[in-house]
Amino acid sequence: MHCKSLFIFLTLLLAISGCKEEEQAPVSQPARPASTTRTITTCTDCHSGVRLDKNHDMACTGCHHGNDQSGDKKNAHQGLVAMPAHPDNMARSCGRCHGKLIEKCQGSLHFTLARSVNLTRKHFGLQDTLPSLTAIPEQEKESRAALVDDMLRRRCLRCHLYSRGDDYPYVRHGTGCAACHLQFAGGALRSHKFIKKPGDWQCISCHYANHVGADYYGQFEHDFNWEYRTPYNSANGTDRPYGVELHDLVPDIHQQRGLICIDCHSDLMQSGALKKEKLTCATCHDWQPGQRKPFPANIRLTGQKLTLLSHDGKKRSVPLMRHPAHARYGKEVACQVCHGQWSFNDQATCLLRSETDDYDLFERLTVQSSSWVEALLTRNLFGDENELPPTMPDGITGKQRPGVWYKGFVQRRWEEMVIRRDRDGIIKVFRPILDLHLSAIDTNGHVLFDNLTGRSDGYLPYTPHTTGPAGLFYEQRFLHLLSGPEKTARPW
Repeated sequence: MHCKSLFIFLTLLLAISGCKEEEQAPVSQPARPASTTRTITTCTDCHSGVRLDKNHDMACTGCHHGNDQSGDKKNAHQGLVAMPAHPDNMARSCGRCHGKLIEKCQGSLHFTLARSVNLTRKHFGLQDTLPSLTAIPEQEKESRAALVDDMLRRRCLRCHLYSRGDDYPYVRHGTGCAACHLQFAGGALRSHKFIKKPGDWQCISCHYANHVGADYYGQFEHDFNWEYRTPYNSANGTDRPYGVELHDLVPDIHQQRGLICIDCHSDLMQSGALKKEKLTCATCHDWQPGQRKPFPANIRLTGQKLTLLSHDGKKRSVPLMRHPAHARYGKEVACQVCHGQWSFNDQATCLLRSETDDYDLFERLTVQSSSWVEALLTRNLFGDENELPPTMPDGITGKQRPGVWYKGFVQRRWEEMVIRRDRDGIIKVFRPILDLHLSAIDTNGHVLFDNLTGRSDGYLPYTPHTTGPAGLFYEQRFLHLLSGPEKTARPW
């Protein structure tokens, strides 16, 4: 028994000694992980998502400049050109390879907007002719001319190549060449791959808000007042990708057949005001067998038939005029007088420049088809943050100036087309493009200008892109404008 007890005691002693040795043994230190610091040696180490097309597969510095050999952000961005396609930069970036195209572009109406600028200014009595929107004076002295020019620079001309457009998902676009040749979606650049032929999304990013182009897709803006937009739509803005909710009307027959803008308007950036022969419906549809006439480059004559080679490579047959009404009225009545399905008819566009901080009057008009004005009103009327001052940026320079331009309409309609005889003797569709009423109040609420209007009622001829079959009573649209025997309708 004594030996057995001694054995147990020695066993326990060894066990305890082993535990102490184990506790006192040095713990091996884990190996240090390798450094996680990423080595940056070129632009794409940070901007990894950039993918280029084969024609522009070059170093980033080829367009954006900067230093692609430095891993330091400050050094790498030294001399960086963030927007190389901007009009101020396009000649020395895009122009290195596309010099002739840049030269033509800079003289085109889409680039200068000279026609829109001068039509508006002369409507209000300003006589000088400006070469482009950048030549609109920034006038400090209060005058009729200064009010008109301020309205153009800060409220009207926001969709141009110097601007990225309003901050709405389907409206945001690039500047300069990038406006048409890069793809934006959801308000951000989608791809660095340049596209040769712009699609309709690029066109509609400027031609929205009841302008020609939106009608091609059957888009007509709701009124701004919230009572005309609810309860059919929510107020969170997700269903307003163009800034204002839209009525869905019938789109143009050409859009229904799969044609896009550039299938007809292929030379939009051509230098100069107009081509030698203005493009009309009759350019293609009025061809007769045996007739010799110039066609657009994408029109093919095969035997006695015309076909259009569209953007997608498909050949589409061009229907020719066969109805006897074309022979009877064709030289006196424009095509869309009969074939237009509906027309923009926003009567009395009222524009107020206010320097006051009294925003309550616009509680029902926070949606303004201007992201800047909408953000200012929403924050100052419904937000908890400090109020923003009543200022608005210049659409060309971005410089802030006192005063906010608010907009509204007496009525917005599409159902009744306005038909008149133009100065050239042709009966056409008209719309109140220059039916503008300008007012202004200062910081104390004193009226500076009240309801300034132009020299005429503001109706101008235009071509609604709402083409469709002529209705049964198409002649009733224009018979009252005819004289003599032609005034009597004929059953066909």
